[in-house]
Amino acid sequence: MSNLDIKQLLEKLEKLRIPRGKYLIYGSGPLAARGLREIDDLDVAIDDEIYNKLAKKYPERQKPKFSHIVIGEIDLIPAKDTLIENFDQTLANADIIFGHKFVRLDDLIRWKKKMGRKKDFEDIKLIEKFLKQK
Repeated sequence: MSNLDIKQLLEKLEKLRIPRGKYLIYGSGPLAARGLREIDDLDVAIDDEIYNKLAKKYPERQKPKFSHIVIGEIDLIPAKDTLIENFDQTLANADIIFGHKFVRLDDLIRWKKKMGRKKDFEDIKLIEKFLKQK
């Protein structure tokens, strides 16, 4: 499935019943929420304790540097394994869009620079253009 509507993905996330205030949407989600680009999945950084509970219910997938749980188009990553510098502070300062916490765009730029992939630099250009127009 590709080019999913952000609201469809948020509905799927809500069905997982992860407590609000225990997760933060990052990756391409904040761009999709602002209509800057389409997405295929939703990256969600979640509180480590909540992640560990979910890992008992859903199978984990291993990547070279981290574990994650993929449920349909929802990709759950424990906060400790993200490159988000201070998860609790970033969560507290998050933008609320459609009732969910999304990483602020300035924090997202820092994260995407750390990731350093071609698509991240393309996203940074989109974000910077958006912020200039604001």
